Amino acid sequence: MKMSRQCSRNACQRPAVATLTYDYGDSTAVLGPISTQAEPHAYDLCDVHAERLTVPRGWQVVRLAT
Repeated sequence: MKMSRQCSRNACQRPAVATLTYDYGDSTAVLGPISTQAEPHAYDLCDVHAERLTVPRGWQVVRLAT
């Protein structure tokens, strides 16, 4: 049976649809399709939280097609 992961945000019960990773050296956040397996240094986000994603000033967001 395939188990779906839920959003990493506190108190969110929605299913995850995207995975967020950070490259601190390049000040970049990468948001892409949900990864095939859970990674310890990545965050799974639901559609609502993926759409609302913001990053610190001076950072860039790379959004890969989901």
